[in-house]
Order: sequence, then C-alpha cells, then structure tokens
Amino acid sequence: MLAADHYDRLVNDLPMPQFPPGFAWGVATAAYQIEGAVAEDGRTDSVWDTFCRRPGVIRDGHTGDVADDHYHRWQEDVALMADLGISAYRFSISWPRVQPGGIGKANEAGLDFYDRLTDALLAAGITPIPTLFHWDLPQPLEDAGGWLTRDTAARFADYASLAAGRLGDRIETWITLNEPFVVMAFGYALGMHAPGKALMLDALPTAHHQLLGHGLATVALRALGVKQVLITNNYSPIWPASDSAADLAAAGAWDTLQNRLFTDPVLLGSYPDMSAFGLDIADVDYVRPGDLAVISPGIDGLGVNYYNPTRVSALADSPLPFQMEPIDGYPVTAFGWPVVPAGLTEQLVQLRDRYGDRLPPLYVTENGCSVPDEPAADGSIDDQFRISYLDGHIRALAAAIGAGVDVRGYLTWTMMDNFEWAEGYHQRFGLVYVDFETLRRTPKASFGWYRDMISAQRHGASLA
Repeated sequence: MLAADHYDRLVNDLPMPQFPPGFAWGVATAAYQIEGAVAEDGRTDSVWDTFCRRPGVIRDGHTGDVADDHYHRWQEDVALMADLGISAYRFSISWPRVQPGGIGKANEAGLDFYDRLTDALLAAGITPIPTLFHWDLPQPLEDAGGWLTRDTAARFADYASLAAGRLGDRIETWITLNEPFVVMAFGYALGMHAPGKALMLDALPTAHHQLLGHGLATVALRALGVKQVLITNNYSPIWPASDSAADLAAAGAWDTLQNRLFTDPVLLGSYPDMSAFGLDIADVDYVRPGDLAVISPGIDGLGVNYYNPTRVSALADSPLPFQMEPIDGYPVTAFGWPVVPAGLTEQLVQLRDRYGDRLPPLYVTENGCSVPDEPAADGSIDDQFRISYLDGHIRALAAAIGAGVDVRGYLTWTMMDNFEWAEGYHQRFGLVYVDFETLRRTPKASFGWYRDMISAQRHGASLA
C-alpha cells in the first residue's frame, strides 16, 4: 500500500545540496520497455517477445509489441528530454533490431534508428549513453543455450562491435550489461522473467558467461576507440533479520550473490567465496584458465542501480541458505518496495569501502519509484510521492559524495511510463504519464520538479 501521507522529504526545510560542477543529471529507459515496433525494419524476436506469448506469465497478458511506440515517436520524446534539461540519457540498444538472430551482419535499418536518435540527442545537448544488453537476448541465441552457453559471450562481443562501429564516432560512454544478477536470478534461476527457466543454482553459469561477454565486449569497444566502458549492476544493502550467527551468515550469502558475484570478478579479477552455496569456483568446468583476466580488463565507471535494501533471515536445509523478510517502518511504493533513501548512501559508501582504489567513478544509473498515478480532471498528474522520493534519494546521494564517494551522475528511472516486464503496464515509474490507449505523453509534477532541480544545480541556485 502506498503511504505517501507518511512520507516527508529528508530535510524539506533546507535547500538541496549543491553537486559538483559537471555532475550528470539524466534519465534512463530500456528498448523493449519503450520502443514497440517489434516486427518492423528487420527486427526479430527477443526472449521477451517469446516469453510474453506464454500464457499466464505477464500480468493481464500484456506485451511490449507497442509499448510507448518510441520507435515512431522518438522525436517527441527527445523534445521532452530537452525540455527537462537533462545532460545525459541512458537508453538501451535492441540486440535483435541491430543483429537479427544474434549472429551475422548488422541490420542497417535497425542501426539507422539509433543513428538518428544519437544525432538528435547530441543536437539537444544531451549525452547519449547506450546499454548494449538490457535483457532482450535474440531468441535464436536462447534456443542455442542462451547465457548458459559460452558461445553467447562471443556473440555479444560481435554485436558490440557492430553497434560501436556505427555509433562509436559520436558516443564516448557505453554500458555493456544491465543488471546481470536479475538475468541470472529472475530469468534462469526462478523463471519470473524471460527466458523463464527455473534452474535454481544450476543457473550460475549464466553469471560467468555474462561477465565473460562483458570482458570480450569491453575489448571490442576499446578497439573501436570507445573512451569509457561501464557495467551496471543492481545493488542492495543486505540487512540481517537479527544479530544471530545464522542470520548474519544468511545476509553474507545474499550479499555475495547479489552485490559481489558480478563485481568482484570485474574489479578484483577473482570470484567471491561461494562456499555458502556448496560451490568452489575453482572446481566448475565453465570457468576456464584465463577467463578472469578477460573479465577484468578494467572499467571506466560502475553503474549503480538502487531501489531498496534487502532483509534476510537464515533458512535451514535449503540450497539457498536465506529467505526474504519484510522491512517494516517505511513507506512503500506501488510495487511494495520500501522507500529507504539512506540505503543509497549506505550502498555507495559500502562499495567505496569494499573496493578502495580499485573502484572507478560511480554513476547512479537507475533510481525511481512506481506510483499509481491518475490524471486529475484537468489532465494533470500531481505525483507528490515521487517528488518526495526523488528529493530524498538525491539528498542521500549528496551525503555519499560528502562522505568522499566519487559519484559523477544520477539517472532516474524512468523518463516515461512503460512496459514493466512481468507487471505489464500496471507499474508507472515515469516522469511522463503515458496513456497506453492513445500513447499521449503528459509530463507529471515530478517532471517539473526534476527540471527545476537540474536548472538550480546548473545555475548554482537553491531548491528547497
């Protein structure tokens, strides 16, 4: 239940802290969630197209076939971003639009779309930051084993070369993977997301193969002159349900799985201790000699997606030695996620403390909330809960910077309401309201608040 009436800004009687000069303010989206046009101009099926056709897996049978129709309405959307005043836009490139089937030559019509988008963003003074993989694996690659197979990593590097070969002369910063933990956990271990497999711990090879793909793609991007390569993970502070030894161990196991499994290999060149899962990485056959060197060629920044902390307790006699527990005492979003701005500070400081001088500059690449927005009689959307959410988390980000963490950008999720994966069109995260019948875009009150906050930051003014 949304508890907006109980949620106040962190320090609503004080001005917003001033961020460092050049700090990047922006928004983020993902191709399958906004583009639509799933069968146009040579695009072929992704795992999400196939998954959405499976009865009962998506709420109310929704699909991304049309989504926000950004593929046809991109000029309107770029104009909205220009009005918002952002300096950076994180979007994703649809792999099956650029390389149908996931193998072979590029689809020039698909690349043309991103070419036009890139030029329009640059003309508007907005830095384009593409993510190469935001979950839309080409279906033929999944049919051949998907991320369970080593070959997909090599195919990913080939695709990265095709995309950067066309766009790399204008785009300096690229993100390889988005939230590989979610792909492994929700897509392959639990079956809640595409491709819908329920392999539990047998999904772990997908972690290694995604990381291998990241490393191979990083080398491919740099060979084409790309200046900055990032990877984006979703991080969560892990809170034990009690101070008992069992709950502390459970929290450590979950921290390893979500926060360290996809970061240690990239930054440290080694896997974390996986003994809590009865696993010794040295004994698995899918990790080959030299792989960790490929995975860790160095990155120029780390993307941090943050939504909420996670509270866990011990679970005996289970292959997963933990279970999720509710976090009480906080307001919740429409998704039921607790709103804990201080968790963002905690997470950023933890990354700094954990990785020290091996940690590159950080960018908050996603942070936002779902609200059950309803237009008023005059068509306006007064989403004060989202404004409070953004205010609190941006202040929490300032606290992390004040504690010495090198954070260089904040990209809120998301620009506009969209297809929210298994929830279909039932969760609205956007600064812009989308009527999914007419596809009309209406900026919400949060759009105006974020625009004013960005303007105040740029001009050294204060925004209370």
